[in-house]
Amino acid sequence: MILNRKIKTEVEEQLGIKIKSVSSLSGGCISNAYKITDEAGKNYFLKLNSSPKDLFIKEANGLKELRKANAIRAPEVFLCKENFLLTEFITHGNHSKKNFEDFGRRFAELHKYRGEKFGFYEDNYIGSNPQINIPDPKEEYNWIEFYFNKRILYQYKLAEQNGYATNELQNGVAQLEKNIEKIIGNSTELPSLLHGDLWGGNYIVDEKGDACLIDPAVYYGHREADLAMTKLFGGFSSEFYDSYNETLPLDDGYEYRENIYMLYHVLNHLNLFGRAYYSQAVSLIKYYLK
Repeated sequence: MILNRKIKTEVEEQLGIKIKSVSSLSGGCISNAYKITDEAGKNYFLKLNSSPKDLFIKEANGLKELRKANAIRAPEVFLCKENFLLTEFITHGNHSKKNFEDFGRRFAELHKYRGEKFGFYEDNYIGSNPQINIPDPKEEYNWIEFYFNKRILYQYKLAEQNGYATNELQNGVAQLEKNIEKIIGNSTELPSLLHGDLWGGNYIVDEKGDACLIDPAVYYGHREADLAMTKLFGGFSSEFYDSYNETLPLDDGYEYRENIYMLYHVLNHLNLFGRAYYSQAVSLIKYYLK
């Protein structure tokens, strides 16, 4: 593959390297991915995209935030512009049962990295949809307010714009709002650093067999929201959850709260991919309205 001349020049000048080869990689549905090798034999990971314009800038800031916790590996960012993101290249390794035990412990350690307020210093993206992270004053220290307004209600309003907000969905969200305090309950935990979008496609296993986090939608929130996302599409073993809970025990009733946290992501998928996710969203809502 021939790399865009402007990008090639910028990468070489900023990193002080000479690019030897560029090869295409399979991967995500939003961006094109490539492996760059310099003349010294070092590899880099390059993502190209043109929309949204700040997508890579927000992704880079999320990776940097994850690395602050020093709990679980995330790619180092070398260079980021509106149309490309250059990070370290992580060589894929083999997965084993023991990897999930270690992954669960490390994920718990990530959640021990706390913030003072819910949200984040900037909005970012969940897939290609905006994720609103900057809290209103009343939401900074109130997880229930933050989660309902900035997650459920925001996605519902997107669904209205996209033509998916039937009377059934509208009434369901209205009922959730009335019962949200009872559903989520009170928690005195400080906000945890969250990956924000952890499913089987958003982590890889490196050459040492360790899990590495990629494609984050970072913010500070309740850690149960991160764990619920891991169960939405499966792929995480019981060893993952057991070792997590041994490291950072969950509060009673977390199984009951999983669906309310899954709902955010299902509504997001409804808005990204269409009506195939409508019935699942309604089902998650009805779970709390029996």
